[in-house]
Amino acid sequence: MTKSLALVTGGAHRLGKAFALTLASMGYDLLLHYHSSEEQAQRTKAEIESLGVKVNLFKADLTQPDQTQSLISNLDSLLSPATCRLLLLVNSAAIMPVGNPRELQLKDWDSALDLNLRVPFLLAQEAAKRMTAGGLIVNITDIGAQKAWSRYPSYTVSKSALESLTKLLARAFAPNVRVNAIAPGLVLRSDGITQEEWDKLVNRLPLKRAAALDEITSSLEFLIKNEYITGQTIVVDGGYSLV
Repeated sequence: MTKSLALVTGGAHRLGKAFALTLASMGYDLLLHYHSSEEQAQRTKAEIESLGVKVNLFKADLTQPDQTQSLISNLDSLLSPATCRLLLLVNSAAIMPVGNPRELQLKDWDSALDLNLRVPFLLAQEAAKRMTAGGLIVNITDIGAQKAWSRYPSYTVSKSALESLTKLLARAFAPNVRVNAIAPGLVLRSDGITQEEWDKLVNRLPLKRAAALDEITSSLEFLIKNEYITGQTIVVDGGYSLV
């Protein structure tokens, strides 16, 4: 029997882990990328394996083109027409440098654009070559793509561009491969935001609460099951886009 493989970047923790566990529960084998979160990656691997599917971990700094290529080479070693096919790519890895436009350093601009935009483009290119009819690419963007977050200029620009890229790739890869995006709102507080700042943000939302993880991951399930959607960004933000 041919198994379906999903490649998830940034899958060791936070939203990436939630997406990986969701896919494992749906029966996908996984190639799970992580950068520096070794212990968290191993714990996630154990959780996935407890669901009865296979998972391969791959450590890489994807801002380095040679390491991105190493990830693709590792992917190829897992694929076989008779036993394993690539069906899904989830581009979840991201970085969120802090700094207003007057102060943001070039390295922080480049790192965000490299990881949040260039890497999804390169991986989508390579994934599409390896997918047959029914393949799906899902880019994880952010409600910030629709906002002017002056505290996170490189992140906001990269996510906005990723939504544009999603549409372009959907046209280019059709009809065999669909390309969509998921734009979460407030889900998990980052280290760069204090609890007080987080509470103020949450209280501005029409629904007055942050999202539960399964409210975000169910969007991935929806995109997998509904094969007539491509080029779309599913916004799951508790009404943040209305504020």
